[in-house]
Amino acid sequence: MATAPSSIIDTRGHQAFPILNPAEIDRLGAFGALRSYAADEHLMKMGESDHGLAVILSGGVDILAREAGQVRRIVRHHAGSFMGELAQLTGRPSLVEAVAVGAVEAILIPPERLRAVLVSEAELGERIMRALILRRVGLLEQGTGGPIILAPEGDPEARRIEGFLMRNGHPRRRLVTCRDPEAAALVARFEIPAADLPIVLCPDGSLLRNPNEGDLARCLGLVSPIDPDRIYDLAVVGAGPAGLAAAVYAASEGLSVLVLDCRAFGGQAGASARIENYLGFPTGISGVALMARAHNQARKFGAEIAIPDEAASLAAHPDGGYAIALANAEQARARAVVIAAGARYRRLGLESLSQYEAASVHYWASPLEGRLCAGQHVALVGGGNSAGQAAVYLASQVAKVALIIRGPGLEASMSRYLIERIAATPNIELRPHTEIIGLDGDGGALEAIRLRDVRTGAEIREAIRHIFLFIGADPNTDWLAGSGIELEAKGFIATGDTAGAGHELETSLPGVFAIGDIRAGSVKRVAAAVGEGAQAVAAVHAYLSRVDLAAHAVAPPARAAPEKELAQ
Repeated sequence: MATAPSSIIDTRGHQAFPILNPAEIDRLGAFGALRSYAADEHLMKMGESDHGLAVILSGGVDILAREAGQVRRIVRHHAGSFMGELAQLTGRPSLVEAVAVGAVEAILIPPERLRAVLVSEAELGERIMRALILRRVGLLEQGTGGPIILAPEGDPEARRIEGFLMRNGHPRRRLVTCRDPEAAALVARFEIPAADLPIVLCPDGSLLRNPNEGDLARCLGLVSPIDPDRIYDLAVVGAGPAGLAAAVYAASEGLSVLVLDCRAFGGQAGASARIENYLGFPTGISGVALMARAHNQARKFGAEIAIPDEAASLAAHPDGGYAIALANAEQARARAVVIAAGARYRRLGLESLSQYEAASVHYWASPLEGRLCAGQHVALVGGGNSAGQAAVYLASQVAKVALIIRGPGLEASMSRYLIERIAATPNIELRPHTEIIGLDGDGGALEAIRLRDVRTGAEIREAIRHIFLFIGADPNTDWLAGSGIELEAKGFIATGDTAGAGHELETSLPGVFAIGDIRAGSVKRVAAAVGEGAQAVAAVHAYLSRVDLAAHAVAPPARAAPEKELAQ
């Protein structure tokens, strides 16, 4: 008989819920304030913001999940344990409730002081940070504390919503209206017409009808309004590996940092099913896991991360520094800017492609797509490392993967270890000298693809319902039109000598730097992007120092005292 997979709380409960010794509690006391609670009093309610860590000194605290009118206890904290998860690191809305069991005394550490704990108390901070991460993983496994998505089987809009939440590390549950009794009960309770599906039921009771990412993020408290009067030391546009690396190094070195991204943290690296050639991970790591660590690290050091907030334009501000206009009509200001906006996925040049993109054309190969295509025959187009990683992952989920490339083989574009992995995987079929020339289907659902041999012109038609496109990307620089930033012929950002700048990562605008895939001449590797992120921060420090020195140099001299005053 098959057994249910163990949860992270079952396997690593001692790390998720550690008990602190008296000396550790004493050290934490310096970062917080003592607070008493009566029996049954809430220490924290679901959806409330600005709660930090609570170290329990006496009594007990029940952590409760409240979902669709049902209440479930997750854990009971006792003296020596602490209450909180990743939401408390930045003061975001709580995903759970906390209720006192008997009289309780606790040390409350606010979010900004919690970040100070993590930085100044190295060993203790490591244990606390690990616990916060594992608790969030536990909530993700159970879908606890997040919204409920109600949708028909295979609904592409529901998959879009779920994918956004998954890539941003937020819990969610998806219920199929025709199969789940709980879904049917919720549809009846809220009198939801079938035409309104998918519906997202937020923890605060709000109902959103097929929301876009911005509306959903605001309902869940994932993004807050940006203060238009605050001037950050550094704004980073893009939360891929390059942008997150810049955020980590800048925030850890004392700069105030704002990170903007229009979709999710991780960029294209986050779409990699498994990265096996990144230094320090001999057994490999998924792109989502690697980027989640970087995201949490940036938040640990105090970087403010706004997702989804899309940069719409960049311009010099009359009072100095730069202003970034956002697509939602907000504005962010910063003394220096790092552009790490990456690239947009390249699409096949087929007129009919758009009608199938919602349901059958995919640019990621995550567990969501794996479940959607389970047991089927799929096609994957592309010959780079991302395509290879996706093919290997999909082969573990589907019946067959047709790997389609125009060239004669993979040797010129893919790492050797992936080529060998593909050759050793029996249900991956390499199709060289082949291109897709047509898509056939009905009602937005793909039924077959038409293929052509680029050498002979011979054409065939195959029954395939899902295709994956990993055919490169174009630079995401349209929003920079009119900014004064110089682009090279293919649309990538020129830097260094090419742009007439003093630093190899600086653009034609002083104090604006470009890193990662968006920069002309960059090496398209995760490690290279991370290195450029660190290098850019050093350049930012140098630039800000020059600006400060120039400001002091032009400041008016102090008024000389009159001779009469000197005589006195």
